[in-house]
Amino acid sequence: MQTIFSGIQPSGIPTIGNYIGAMKQFITLQENYQCFFCIVDEHAITVPQDRLKLRQQTLQLASLYLAVGLDPERATIFIQSEVPAHAEAAWIVQCNTPLGELQRMTQFKDKSQKLGMEGVNAGLLTYPPLMVADIILYNSHLVPVGEDQKQHLELTRDFVERFNTRYGTVSQSILTLPEVKIPQKDAGGRVMSLQEPTKKMSKSDGNSKGFISMLDEPNVIRKKIRSAVTDSSGKIEYDPANKPGISNLLVIYSAMSGDSIPSIVEKHQDSGYADFKNELAEVVVSVLEPIQERYNELLVSEELQTILDEGAEKAKKVANKTLQRMRNAVGLGRKPRRK
Repeated sequence: MQTIFSGIQPSGIPTIGNYIGAMKQFITLQENYQCFFCIVDEHAITVPQDRLKLRQQTLQLASLYLAVGLDPERATIFIQSEVPAHAEAAWIVQCNTPLGELQRMTQFKDKSQKLGMEGVNAGLLTYPPLMVADIILYNSHLVPVGEDQKQHLELTRDFVERFNTRYGTVSQSILTLPEVKIPQKDAGGRVMSLQEPTKKMSKSDGNSKGFISMLDEPNVIRKKIRSAVTDSSGKIEYDPANKPGISNLLVIYSAMSGDSIPSIVEKHQDSGYADFKNELAEVVVSVLEPIQERYNELLVSEELQTILDEGAEKAKKVANKTLQRMRNAVGLGRKPRRK
């Protein structure tokens, strides 16, 4: 069975864009793959965090993982910082990655240009190697990510090929070369803002009307969808280039309902935007309400703590084996003694 790894930062409650683009995929993937789903809290501290809030958001995200349908019997769910191998493997990755590759990473380029070199910390530069470590520790064959993370997967693949060439043998590689899995745009791979449909939906959007949080109350969801930007034609059709607003709503409707976009367009060919938005709102509410109910149960339960304890132990066993191969390859520590 092939292995999948994916992680999400505990930087706030995910949006339906995160759900559609990543978390919803996880439910299907766990049926056919060995899955490791991680709350990557070490990535979160590249920017200042309130320690109590970070811990709370970590538990909230873990609860949502389970509430959307992840099964701890099929998937390993754990917190990144509870598996020390991530940090040590990241150091080995850093020492085998050219500085120029890290300086070309989009997030570092954008923030360092905006804030200057004195305005960013070293973690912003070196967090991509930590992401590489996250992936390679679990011998990942496939990594489901959003379109905006493709550059990091390319960095991972470059590192694995370089490391295997430098330290492996012709007959045996040390690390597994991962493939990226990016959903198609019309399947929800890039859900856009409700207010600026040419921009990706983001929980950090200053305009709260632009995104739907997975914990938004039903009436809030309805209000946000009713106020979503469309156009003046009133015709429901999928045309991202010329009609980004209604096209984005069609993507959301399709991802949440399971119906194809052409069938949704046909069904609503005689509807106006107001009726369409009202129906879409009910579709979204019907998906999120049971998730929210289960989330609230889990967040205060001992069940959540037990699942995270067991997940960390399972993750450690796999990660430590990969880390030891990496340590042996670069010559760290003493040569293992025969027993």
